[in-house]
This record gives sequence, structure tokens and C-alpha cells, in this order.
Amino acid sequence: MPHAVSPSSSPPVAEDTVMSEAPAVNPLSSQSEAGHSQDLPAESKTTLDGMFDEDDDDEFSSSAPTNTAPSSSTAAQGAGSIKASDPDTLRAFYQRLFPFRQHFQWLNHSPIPSTDFSNREFAFVLPNDAYIRYQSFVSADQFRKQCLQMPPVRFEIGPVYSMNPRDRKSIRKQSAFRPLTKELVFDIDMTDYDEIRTCCQGASICQKCWSFITMAIKVVDAALREDFGFKHLLWVYSGRRGAHCWVSDKRAREMDDQKRKAVTGYLELIRGGDKGGKKVNLKRPLHPHIEYVPPPSTANSTNATRRSLNLLNPFFATQILLEQDPFANPEQSARLLSLIPDKTLTAALQKKWDSQPSRPSSQKWSDIDSLASAGHLSTLSPKQLVDVKQDIRLEYTYPRLDAEVSKKLNHLLKSPFVIHPATGRVCVPIDVRRVEEFDPLGVPTVGELLAEIDAWKGEEGEGDAKMQDWQKTSLRPYVEYFRRFVDALIKDESAAAKRGREEDGGLDF
Repeated sequence: MPHAVSPSSSPPVAEDTVMSEAPAVNPLSSQSEAGHSQDLPAESKTTLDGMFDEDDDDEFSSSAPTNTAPSSSTAAQGAGSIKASDPDTLRAFYQRLFPFRQHFQWLNHSPIPSTDFSNREFAFVLPNDAYIRYQSFVSADQFRKQCLQMPPVRFEIGPVYSMNPRDRKSIRKQSAFRPLTKELVFDIDMTDYDEIRTCCQGASICQKCWSFITMAIKVVDAALREDFGFKHLLWVYSGRRGAHCWVSDKRAREMDDQKRKAVTGYLELIRGGDKGGKKVNLKRPLHPHIEYVPPPSTANSTNATRRSLNLLNPFFATQILLEQDPFANPEQSARLLSLIPDKTLTAALQKKWDSQPSRPSSQKWSDIDSLASAGHLSTLSPKQLVDVKQDIRLEYTYPRLDAEVSKKLNHLLKSPFVIHPATGRVCVPIDVRRVEEFDPLGVPTVGELLAEIDAWKGEEGEGDAKMQDWQKTSLRPYVEYFRRFVDALIKDESAAAKRGREEDGGLDF
């Protein structure tokens, strides 16, 4: 698998937030199982008689142009000139590249349609900036046809409800419509690191500051797997400056808001939105999630390398001190001094750094120990100094979560494999086993992908008729990774269901 698989923004609404309910006039037309339909504005009025006709496009391969989308030649007249939010471009992407079948199975937890999918909320963001909530679909084919009929710039995924979301207004007792299950999700955004990253700010990213996201993924993934026992974690690049985690285990999906809040609180050490001041002030001894100290008899245990400080210390020595150089200027070094609770020591450090203004961060970090060991220059004991420096390292390396995204069952989050309209990049999975190889700037854009379909020459033994369009592009390793993830999830779901039947005394034919 190439390095890129080491596994949004619309102006009116912040990325990956809870969207308001659709207006009475709904520009996204479709029909619910109960037969209710929603009106379209005049400029986009269309009938649905032919939209949801059954067909047999098993894996949605469509190399040949059809009347529902332009050919890639039309859509990709130079990959660099494509506008990612253009309806024709979006239609070509959804027709030819989006993995609807795997996406359906992931959310449905089975190849056979169930309420896990049909009662799931989808929220569409359209090119005209309309935000449409409470969409639902009975099958992958119906979902695909809707995306082709009126392609969204992106769509958000919400919970599975107690009834079809489209029918929520038809019930007399509103409390009967409630969220039941949804993946436990986490959102890590680079803007929460703006006060400590030195290379970029805002929506901009580079390989240097992407290390913050890499660190966050490693720490959160280790905790979710080892401390909570979760197995099916899907990490996804947000398309611009962050990453999302979808925990698909059934136990995670069934958590209520209190349990979600508890898990989030367990992981939340730094509030990324807070500006200034010390953010880490841990009690000792440290929780094993932060620092695992194995018993003497198991001093060489591999678990010792899985706790947060053990994972983060190498990053602090290289990516932080050397690449970010976070204490270089006077303002940055003053922030470092504010984290050391010893006025005598900080005064001595300030004097030394004033005399050597070009001193790099790695040397300033070493100065703390050298001056503290000079006796009268510090009132901190060696143990206290170790604790202070641990807190500082965590402040500059520990994950900064958007905690509100994780706490609520009814929160919506941007789907994997949609396109980020600002960058044109696809929101692809990240292989956590190779997370340090992931290059966000190397993720393919929709323009590049459509151009790759045009440029496809085929290989010996591989005929176009047997290949789907995504297999002809650099999206292929991401889809294949996603397929393996979904297969493993469905296998475990099926095995658990079988065990349940056997324990209940049922017969399994």
C-alpha cells in the first residue's frame, strides 16, 4: 500500500457541527417509506418516478458515460482547473468513484438492508449552501441515486433513530422519535494547535505541523483499544486540516450520552480552544493512560511503550524541539517560563536567554536542567522538576480534542470519502499502523482522480469491463483499506449475532 494510505468548509456553517433542521421547502427531493414526499423549489423541481428504479449495478461501476453524469473527460479538463463544488464534478465523482456499497455495509453492519441504515440520518450540504437534515434511504442504491440526482458538496452522518427520520413529523408523540445508536466519534482539528505550532496557522497545514495530528492519532487509538477494548476504529482525514475517528464496535454505538461524555473526559487533558495559561497540571502518581510504569517483574513489558508519555516523548525531542522550535522568540520563551513554578529558576533562565537571543529551543530546554542543578538557582526538588517537565511535554504534544463532537449521540460528522470543497481532496481513511507515513498533501483530489480515469491504459489481463473506475485511480488503496475494515466489522457482527442466537437456545441453520 503506498504511503498515502498509511492507514470543508461551507461559509455559513463550521466544519462538522450540528446543523439546523431543514426548512419547510426542501431542495432535496426524495420519498420516505411511508410515502411522504417533500417539495422542491421551482428551479430544481423533478419527479422521482425514475430516480429509485431498481437496477443491477452491483458495485456501481460506470466507466461508460451516461446521461446522469458527464464523462471524466468533460469533468476533468485539466485536474488543476476543476472546482470541487461544481455539480457536474460532484456528479462524476459520486457516479464513478464513491464506494457506495462499502459505505452502506459499514453503516448497516450487514450486507442485508436493515434499520441500522434505513433509520440513519444523513444531512446534505448542497452547492447552493442549503443544509438539509433528516434524510434517510432504504438501500445503497437509493442513496447513490439521490447523490447523482442532486449531488451534495458533502454529507454528514448522524445517528440511527427509533423510526425513519423522514417520518418524524407524522407522529403525535414527538418523544417517540429519538436517537438510538451511533458510532463513537472523535474530531481533532489543527486550529486547536495554533498557539503552539510555529510553521502554519488557521486552515494551513504542512508536514511539520501534521505531526500534531499523528501524535494525537497514536495516543487516542492506543487508549481506545487497550483501555476500552474497542477494535473497529476507522481514522479518516478530514480533507484539509484534521482527522476524525469512528469507533464502530456495537458496544460503542450503543453508548448513551453519559457514557460518551465519560470516555471523552478520560481522554481529554487539554482544552484546545483555551488561549494562554497552563493547561496541564496533573496529580501524581500519573494515571496509567499518561504513564504506564510496569511492575518490576515485567519491566520489559511491551505495554510500557503504549502509554501516552512513552509515545509522545520521541516526538517532543524531534518534531517539537527541532522542527517546530517553539521557544525561539521572546514571546514563545516567556510562555515556557510561565509553565515553570519557580521564580528563581525562571529569572536565571530569562537572563541567560536574553544574553543569547538566537539560542534554539532544544538548548533552552536543556538549560532548564543545567541551571536547576546549579543549587541555589532552583527551589524545586529533582522529582518536582521532572513532574514540571512532564507537564510541559504533554502541553506541547498531547491530543487536543473537539470534545463536544464526541459527547452527544445526535451529533453529526462529515462522512468518509466525501470531497473537501476548499482543497478538492477526498476524505480518505488513514491506516493507523502506518500513520507516520500518511501525507495529507499527497491525498488525491477529485480533479486528479477524474484525470486518472481518462489516462487509464489498462494492464495486461485487466480489462475495463471487469474493473471499476476507482480501481483505475490512486483512490484504490484507500477503498481497499476501507473494504477490509468493513469486512472485519461485519464478520465480528455476524459472529456476535450467531453467539446470541445460540445462547438464547435458537437454532442456526
